[in-house]
Amino acid sequence: MIERDVTVRNKAGIHTRPASMVVRTASKFKSEFYIRTDGYEINGKSIIGVMTLAAEQGAVLTLIFDGDDEAAAVEAMTELFNNGFGEPI
Repeated sequence: MIERDVTVRNKAGIHTRPASMVVRTASKFKSEFYIRTDGYEINGKSIIGVMTLAAEQGAVLTLIFDGDDEAAAVEAMTELFNNGFGEPI
């Protein structure tokens, strides 16, 4: 299992478009994927789950991957957060 903290960098936070990008990216991997924040943990492969985070710019989220391809999955997801989902940061 790999855990990595990331910061939401895009100005609008995790709205519909970034949430769908999170789910699409996570779905490319077989590993289980969860996101934890403030003691609350959701399934990162669920669009509803990701939307319920209502993560704003500056929020710190813990990405949790567990599975055979967890290393590749955490790198892909970290890159997504670091580039602000392709939005201005």
